[in-house]
Amino acid sequence: MIDPMSGVPVYRQLAGHLRERILSGELPPRTPLPSAKTLAQEHGIAVGTVTRAVDVLRQEGLVRTIPGRGVWVVDRSR
Repeated sequence: MIDPMSGVPVYRQLAGHLRERILSGELPPRTPLPSAKTLAQEHGIAVGTVTRAVDVLRQEGLVRTIPGRGVWVVDRSR
């Protein structure tokens, strides 16, 4: 799924993958994303790359960070 040889930066590929999971409902509103460490291990990438991907999703308004609780999918139906 993540192709390091692609012309697309890895963080953008991961952001796209997570975006698809959020928009499809696989990661429903008001649920936490897997931890950065978990995502990094699943995809064989660095934690910093995951953090950068999550920043993209945060800028798009799809997720938000709750201090001490992690990164959560935003309920956009409100």
